Amino acid sequence: MLSDQNTSVCLTGHRNLAGVPLELLVAAIERRIRGLYEGGITHYFAGGALGFDMLASVTLLNLKKELPNLTLSLVLPCRGHTKSWGPADIALFERISERADETVYLSNSYHPGCMSARNRYMVDRSVVCLCYLIYATGGTAYTVGYARKRGLSVVNLAKELYIP
Repeated sequence: MLSDQNTSVCLTGHRNLAGVPLELLVAAIERRIRGLYEGGITHYFAGGALGFDMLASVTLLNLKKELPNLTLSLVLPCRGHTKSWGPADIALFERISERADETVYLSNSYHPGCMSARNRYMVDRSVVCLCYLIYATGGTAYTVGYARKRGLSVVNLAKELYIP
């Protein structure tokens, strides 16, 4: 493992970002990563899902030119988790995967609960949860709730952007 819990962030957010001004969300992600970096927090866990995970991962990887100590661990629920994705999404994921510092597979195949196991793995190794949460149900809500129970500092970019 590349990180220390006290210098790590878990990323979590919704898959569907329709209606979100992506340039504002990217700017908010950049701003938060820079601020955390100044505070000595340099390692990020991303779950490799479509939507926020991919957007945050690309943003972080682009910032590595400017902030060279940043590291990214992809924590994937299982091998082949992209098999139902379209070609463009798979190609983007592969580019992210090639540039990630580490890839962790939690299972060889899909099984009920593997997504939640991935989310708990990331939270259990982090001190901050950087999220994009607008819905009270689903995987992101579960992960943020778990992060709060574990005492992580939770930063919800949706609230910063005033998105209901």
